[in-house]
Amino acid sequence: METISLGTDKLTNFIDGEWQEANETAAVVNPATGEEIVQVPLSDEGAVERAVKAAKKAQKEWALVPAPQRAEVLYQVGYLMKQRKERLSQLLTMENGKVLEEARGEVQEGIDMAFYMAGEGRRLFGHTTPAELKDKFAMSQRAPVGVVGIITPWNFPIAIATWKSFPAIVAGNAVIWKPATETPVMAYELAKIFEEAGLPKGIINVVFGSGSVVGDAMVHHPDIRVISFTGSNETGRNIAGECGRQLKKVSLEMGGKNAVIVMDDADLDLAVDGILWSAFGTSGQRCTACSRVIVHEKVKTDLEERLLAKMKDLTIGNGLDEKNKVGPIINKAGLDKIKQYIEIGKNEGAKLLAGGSPLEDEAYRGGHYFAPTLFTDATADMRISREEIFGPVVSLIPVNSLEEAIEANNQVEYGLSSSIFTRDVNRVFQAQRDLDTGIVYVNAGTTGAEIHLPFGGTKGTGNGHRDSGVQALDVFTEWKAVYVDYSGKLQRAQIDVD
Repeated sequence: METISLGTDKLTNFIDGEWQEANETAAVVNPATGEEIVQVPLSDEGAVERAVKAAKKAQKEWALVPAPQRAEVLYQVGYLMKQRKERLSQLLTMENGKVLEEARGEVQEGIDMAFYMAGEGRRLFGHTTPAELKDKFAMSQRAPVGVVGIITPWNFPIAIATWKSFPAIVAGNAVIWKPATETPVMAYELAKIFEEAGLPKGIINVVFGSGSVVGDAMVHHPDIRVISFTGSNETGRNIAGECGRQLKKVSLEMGGKNAVIVMDDADLDLAVDGILWSAFGTSGQRCTACSRVIVHEKVKTDLEERLLAKMKDLTIGNGLDEKNKVGPIINKAGLDKIKQYIEIGKNEGAKLLAGGSPLEDEAYRGGHYFAPTLFTDATADMRISREEIFGPVVSLIPVNSLEEAIEANNQVEYGLSSSIFTRDVNRVFQAQRDLDTGIVYVNAGTTGAEIHLPFGGTKGTGNGHRDSGVQALDVFTEWKAVYVDYSGKLQRAQIDVD
């Protein structure tokens, strides 16, 4: 396997249109091989302060640029990403580990988001409405918030960043971006694309570093008026608390414990394909990954047998080798967490049918690999059925009815994605109404969101905002009501209405 060259052995921050070094760095490691890819800056609070100062100054001018002109920059970003899709995909696989076909899909998602949000530059619609008084005009319009901070995770290092940065930019804001230190290469490459596309200096600023230093400084900075965060519930709750204290807007997209419901009338071969892709794609390291299969008792044994047969065909290894369909776990900490949950599941009484251990043969030396794992005879109240594992582990939970399946789906603290396999249209409509998740799939797995629809969930998954879709603009804009009175006299709303 030939590996693509990054062209540098040390990344730098991108602040006010300039590439700036930091005093401290850390190694970025390929999770498939254990080899160092590059050094990433571990920035201090001073870098955040410089970025905010630059963003605050640049945003004032950017907000005055007509939105269709702002959109032209995003169109150019999309074209450049399209030209460099294969390079970006290979670099993504190197730093993240996901297999190359998935990396290509993620980069394509960013390309799609560029063109979609560029289109919003000619919409950004407000509303006109009749005024209640004579000779008076009333309307609402979107206004940029100002300087926004985005904090993105390692599992989708470019897609999630585009969900957040592109709507913020087209709406007239400036952005401070803290990528995950495990996967900084996509941020470095995207910053170069922004620069080449002609985005004015200071509108996008990339500050590498830890959450405890850079992220904390962003959350506490009074001039950053929005924080858009994707990551763990614990960190999200802390961010929400601090932003609430400052009356700062905050958008949170956090965990998931997503279930596929398989009814007794389902196409089982189709269900198996959907489960395999949702549970073991990206090695289960998606917030939308299927980690529960809620299956009707009548087809449970048949489904188990089909899953076990298909799981044997999964090829595991370095994602740059296109014959592999499952890549590594991001790091040792992630591997150790999965191992702990395997023991929890066994101790709880779930039956382990396949997998359940790291892969440590010579072929996997240096990397962090875990065998695709299947539990059965789990119950909805077990920890492995309720808590996010973030690995290639799925548990089968038997039920006797659709109502029982929906109840099992809804009793977890998360509400991101759910799925049902059935041929009964009545069950379809009941499920899409009653499943308490922000995303519902019918006869498909729990993954595969499209960028023109809102992405996010209920309960512990988030705080009501959405990434992606036109709804993402709500995070990065404020609604402004405008009244124009051309009567030539003082008119008092409600009081002077006949």
